Amino acid sequence: MLKVGYFQFRPLFGQVRKNLVKVLKALEQVDADLLVLPELAFTGYYFSGREETAALSEDPERSDTVDSLVGLCKARDMHIVTGFAEKKRDKLFNSSILIGPEGLVHTYRKLHLFSEEKNCFDPGDLPLQVDEVRGAKVGMMICFDWIFPETVRSLSVLGADIVCHPSNLVLSYCQQTMLSRTLENGVYAITANRFGMDKRPHGELKFTGKSQVVAPKGVLLNRAPSQRTQLFVCEIDVAAARDKSITALNDIMGDRRPEFYDALGK
Repeated sequence: MLKVGYFQFRPLFGQVRKNLVKVLKALEQVDADLLVLPELAFTGYYFSGREETAALSEDPERSDTVDSLVGLCKARDMHIVTGFAEKKRDKLFNSSILIGPEGLVHTYRKLHLFSEEKNCFDPGDLPLQVDEVRGAKVGMMICFDWIFPETVRSLSVLGADIVCHPSNLVLSYCQQTMLSRTLENGVYAITANRFGMDKRPHGELKFTGKSQVVAPKGVLLNRAPSQRTQLFVCEIDVAAARDKSITALNDIMGDRRPEFYDALGK
């Protein structure tokens, strides 16, 4: 059994250190193998443009924020997936990073930018990948990636047991849709969303909360309230994500016929 979960909270825009301290304090006694935090968990979300994004972004390989999270992972013997504003030379990415006691494991860069993110970030340029955490295969995607079924399917084809999904959701469709994603791919999904608002001079956005853990076959294990801080951890059986049978004669992965899916490459 693997202990997994999420921490839903309200990041304050631009207050990286204060948001970090909030996370460290909330997780200082947590007992988990894998915990997921929201998208852009330390910077806040609603940037005014690339200049402001650049000022708040960091290289995860040279980041005090990441170093603090690695220290937490060492202390609690756990792994964390968190959203992160990444600066890499002249590029800015809306990223998700997998961190463990050994340090930074992997960086994923959001492939499908939502709305005004296109004015602040560069599109992700790295292929989807899975990494091993305590014997489980873990993949990452970010927020709006949910609306493209190819994202979860690709991670599933790569062998993912668990899809970690840091989010700052403002639309109302995702949480229910993720039940379908887990059904059609036979995986666990952990969506860690934020709540509250980013009130900025150029506008304001309200986030939907309702972080959740969903099991294969679309079984909702837990869903947080819309506008409240919540830390949730539960045990999951990874073997359930490796049983792809739907009937005695049907297998989600085995019955695929990719030779007829050429249009998906266009």
